[in-house]
Amino acid sequence: MKTLCLFLILLFSVGCSVHSTQANKTALPLPDSFSETRGETSPSSDIGRWWERFGDEQLNALMDEAFRHNLDLTQAYERLKQLEAVIKITGSSESPSLNLNASAGRVRQQGLSGMTTSNSYTLSIAAGYELDLWKKLKSRTNAARLNALASRQDIKALYITLSAQLADLYYLAVEQRAQLELSDRIIASYEDTLNRIRQRYEEGLVSASELYKARQSLAAVKAQRPVFETNLAVTQHALSVLLGRFPEKETLKSIAQLPKAPEAFPAGIPSQLLTRRPDIEAALLRLRASDEQVGAAIADRFPSFNLTAGYGGSSSTLKNILDSPNIFWNLLLNIAQPLLDGGKRKAEVERSKAVFRENLARYHQTVLRAFQEVEDALARNHATEQRIAALEKKASAASDSLRLAMNKYMQGLTDYLPVLEAQQRLYEAEGALLSARRQLISDRIQLARALGGDWAEQLIQNRLTADIRKEKAK
Repeated sequence: MKTLCLFLILLFSVGCSVHSTQANKTALPLPDSFSETRGETSPSSDIGRWWERFGDEQLNALMDEAFRHNLDLTQAYERLKQLEAVIKITGSSESPSLNLNASAGRVRQQGLSGMTTSNSYTLSIAAGYELDLWKKLKSRTNAARLNALASRQDIKALYITLSAQLADLYYLAVEQRAQLELSDRIIASYEDTLNRIRQRYEEGLVSASELYKARQSLAAVKAQRPVFETNLAVTQHALSVLLGRFPEKETLKSIAQLPKAPEAFPAGIPSQLLTRRPDIEAALLRLRASDEQVGAAIADRFPSFNLTAGYGGSSSTLKNILDSPNIFWNLLLNIAQPLLDGGKRKAEVERSKAVFRENLARYHQTVLRAFQEVEDALARNHATEQRIAALEKKASAASDSLRLAMNKYMQGLTDYLPVLEAQQRLYEAEGALLSARRQLISDRIQLARALGGDWAEQLIQNRLTADIRKEKAK
C-alpha cells in the first residue's frame, strides 16, 4: 500500500507536457507605417463608436435596435454559448468522476434442501480519475477555451461589420432620397423649358423639331426617376432585415439630409491594427487552439494512467447492507500503453499538425487582408476627396454655361441644342456630385470598419449578463 501511495505521489508531481508550443513563433514582420498615410506614423487612440460623429439621432437609434435584434448577432451568441458548454464538457475529464450504484433483486432457485427464495441488495460508490501525466486533458480543455475566446472575438467583428453595413445603407437611402429630389427639380426645369419653347413655337419663332427635342428630354429625365425610387425601396428593405424586421418600404421615419463627411479617422501605426482588429485576434486564438490539439494528439500516444476506487456493501436484507461484515472496497491503478492501432494515433498527430499549419497560413492571410483593407480605405478616401473638389468646379462651370446658353436662346441668337447640352451637363454634374459626397461618407465608414476597435466589448458583456439573468428567471 505504501508503495502504491508513493507511486501516485510521484505521478502527480512529475506531470509534464510532451509538446513545445509553436503558436508564439508566428509573428509577421510589420511595415513601419501605412503606405497611404503619406508619412504619418504617430499612434492614435481607438475611434470608438465612430457613427456618433455624424450627430444623427435616428442613425444612433437604428444602431441600438440592430445591436438588440439583428439575427446574425443572435446566431453568433448562441455559437458562443455552445463553445462555452464544450469547455465544461471537455474540462470535466480533468476532474474525478463519482457514481452511486444501487441494486435490489429477488431470486428463487433449487438448493440442497429444495427450492429457496432469497433477496439481495447492493449499494456502492465508484470513483474514477485519469492522471493527466502528459497534459493531454489539459491541452484539450485549453483548446476548447481558446476556441470560445475566438468566438467572442467573432462577435466583436460582427458588431463592427454590422455597424458599417447599417450606416452605409442608411446614408445610401439618404442619397437616393436626395437624388429623387434632384430628379424632381430637373423635371420641373425641363417642363419650364418645354413651356417656353411651346410658346415660342406658337409664335412661329422656332421650328417643330425643337419642340420635339424638348419633349424627348423631359421624357428622358422622367424615366430616371423610377430608378431612384426602386433603389430607395431596396435599400430600406435591406435596412429592415438588418434590424431583424420583415422588409418594409418605410424603414426610416424621416430622411435626413446628407451630412458633410467627418474628417478621416487616423490610421495610427501598423502594430495597433493587430490589437484593434478582432478578426486578427480570433485567427490567432484559433491558431493557439490548434497548437493545443497537437499537444493532445502527441500525448495520446503515451501511456494513460487511470485510478479507480469502489466502496459499498451487499446483503440479503436492506437493513444490514452497510454492516461491517458486508462492506467491500477496491482501489485500482490501470496503466494502458497503445501498441498496435493501425497507425491511428500517429495519423491524428499528422492531421493536427496540418490543421495548425493551415491556421497559421489563415492567420497570416487575415493580417495581410486587414492591412489591405486599411490601405484601400485610405486610398479611396483620398481619391474621393479629390473627385469631389473637381466635381464642384464642374458643377459651377456647368451652371454658368446653362445660364449663358438660355439667355442666348431666349434672345434668338442660338437654337435649342446648346441649351439642351448645357442642361444635361449641369444635371449630370449635380447628380455625380451628390453620389460622390455620399461615397466619401461610405469611404469614411469603411475606414472605420477596417481600423476595428474594442467598443463592442461592453455590449457583449451586457448581453451575456442579461441572458444569464433570463435563464435564472425561468
